[in-house]
Amino acid sequence: MIDGKKVLFSGMQATGNLTLGNYLGALKNWLTLSEEYECFYSVVDMHSITIRQDPAELRKRARNLLTLYIAAGLDPKKNCIYYQSHVSGHAELAWILNCYTYMGELNRMTQFKDKSAKHADNINAGLFTYPVLMAADILLYQADVVPVGIDQMQHLELTRNIAERFNNIYGDVFTVPEAYIGKVGAKIMSLQDPTKKMSKSDENPNGSIYLMDDPDTIMRKCKRAVTDSEACIRYSDEQPGIKNLIDIYSACTGKTPEETVQEFEGKGYGELKPAVGEAVISVLKPLQEEFVRLTKDKAYIDSIIKENAEKANYYASKTLRKVQRKVGFPDRIR
Repeated sequence: MIDGKKVLFSGMQATGNLTLGNYLGALKNWLTLSEEYECFYSVVDMHSITIRQDPAELRKRARNLLTLYIAAGLDPKKNCIYYQSHVSGHAELAWILNCYTYMGELNRMTQFKDKSAKHADNINAGLFTYPVLMAADILLYQADVVPVGIDQMQHLELTRNIAERFNNIYGDVFTVPEAYIGKVGAKIMSLQDPTKKMSKSDENPNGSIYLMDDPDTIMRKCKRAVTDSEACIRYSDEQPGIKNLIDIYSACTGKTPEETVQEFEGKGYGELKPAVGEAVISVLKPLQEEFVRLTKDKAYIDSIIKENAEKANYYASKTLRKVQRKVGFPDRIR
């Protein structure tokens, strides 16, 4: 707890371009949480280097992502928006937690298997211990809740196991976090393969709508979205393409899937697709305009980076010092 509020932690990697799925499934949910929680939102650039990155491009993408957080509506005075790499406690705690995590637990992580298959020429130790760094990210701020998608639940369960294991040995050190899962738009699928999640790394550029796509590109992608031959608008697992378009429309308009189905009753896919496109454009336009404005205000973004790094370091160091003392590291002479 901080100032009577429960703590929430989340973050995104500074790789690729954020998609509509990232916005509707995570970022949009974040906007509603700052009144209820003390929120830490990280640009997790340390996680990004498990795959080789161009240094200049990584710096650019990290700054763009942090700016997008603010452009999307996150108030940097109410939320701690910072670079993971600017808080050394993430790496320090991750090393300690590595020593309380079992190889068998990490071997079961499906994301390690998936990423190893995609990057067979660079299966590094960081890729293997990635979930421990994720646990450190969360536990460092004594997070009570973590907004996660279904695909990240395995990592959160590992975090909980590590926290409970450490607490069983040393007493009440870590808060054991719970999952926060948004109801609408929690999992937006690819427009070209609705059995797969919309992804920053999709090889088919028509499968994902990116946050900085222009209106013509957004409309073209929506009109090309894969559907089916049933010519009936139903919210059903038997029609994954239509279900995905309904989820997108509902998340953009604030309507329920049932209300969306009722709105398009008796209409065809030729009317649904452009309506989805228009809804997406209307949601992304103000975000895009604010992003352009903020990128021109270098001094302001620099001040946010500095101030929020100091805030994050303050809270991180409180947990880290406690953990270091528990495991037996010598006290620091001040």
